[in-house]
Amino acid sequence: MSTIAIISPVRNEAHLLPQTIASMVAQTVHPDYWVIVDDGSSDATLDIAHAAAAMHSWIKVVKNTDRGKRVLGAGVIQAFKVGYNSLDIEPDFIGKLDGDMTFGPKYIETLLSHFSADPKLGAASGKVFRPEGADQVEEFMIDEMVAGQFKFYRHSCWKAIGGFVEAVMWDGIDFHRARQLGWTTLSILHNELRLIHHRLMGSSDQNVLKGRVRWGKGQWFMGSSFFYILASAAFRMLEKPVGIGGMCILGGYLSAMLRREPRFNVLGFRSELQHWQQARLINLIWRRQVR
Repeated sequence: MSTIAIISPVRNEAHLLPQTIASMVAQTVHPDYWVIVDDGSSDATLDIAHAAAAMHSWIKVVKNTDRGKRVLGAGVIQAFKVGYNSLDIEPDFIGKLDGDMTFGPKYIETLLSHFSADPKLGAASGKVFRPEGADQVEEFMIDEMVAGQFKFYRHSCWKAIGGFVEAVMWDGIDFHRARQLGWTTLSILHNELRLIHHRLMGSSDQNVLKGRVRWGKGQWFMGSSFFYILASAAFRMLEKPVGIGGMCILGGYLSAMLRREPRFNVLGFRSELQHWQQARLINLIWRRQVR
C-alpha cells in the first residue's frame, strides 16, 4: 500500500480553504498525512485548519513563522519545506496542494492509477479550470506541464530533482528537471482530475498584472528563450486581462534580461529547456500550416 503525504502552504485563505478541506475529506483515497502549513495568516485560516485536524486524524497543522508579508514562489516553498520536515514518514508520493482549490472525490485515486500504470511517471496532475459564471474555462497547459495547484510526485523523482526551488518558477523548473533526468511528467485531461481554481492565476498577491510581470521575470530566471516568451506573451494576450496581460509577461522578461538578473544555473538545464521550447514552437507552427 502506497504512503501519501500532501502539503498545503496557506496564507489568509479563510474564505476558500473550507472548500478545499471539503474536497479532500470527500476523497475515496485519503493521504496518510495532509499537512496544512499556516504561513502567517491574519484571518481565520489557522482556526479553520485546526478544526479540520480535530475531526480527521490524518490532517496535521503546522504554524510557520510569520515573515510579515506574502512572498510568492520562495515563500510558498519555504513553507512547504516546513511541512515536509514535520513528516515522520518517507512517503511513496508527495503532493503539493493550494488552499483555493476544489476537485472531485476520485482525484487522488485516479492519479495513483496513472502512476501504477507507468513506472517512469514522475509527476502528474489534472488540468486546471477556472469558474466563469456557470461555466468552467480550462487554463491552457501543455500536457507535459504539471499543475502547481495540486501536483503529485513520485517521491523518488522529487528527491532526484532536489525538491522544489525557492523561486517564482518553482513549478516550471521542477517538471523540466524531472524530464531532464528521464522521468515522464503529465497533466491529464480527465473528468475525475478536474482542478477548479477559485482565483485567477497570478492574482494572489496585489493584482493580476503584477502577477503577469512576475511571471515574465520568472521565465527569465528559469532560462526560457526570448522567442518562446514572445510567442507565449502573444498567446496569453487572448486570456484575461485581454491584451495587457501578455504585454506584462513580455515586459517582465525584458526587464529582467536588461538588468541581467540571475538565472537558474544547473548544468545542462537551460539548453535542455530551450531545446524543448523550440520543439514545441515548431510543432505549433507545423500544426497551423497543416490546417
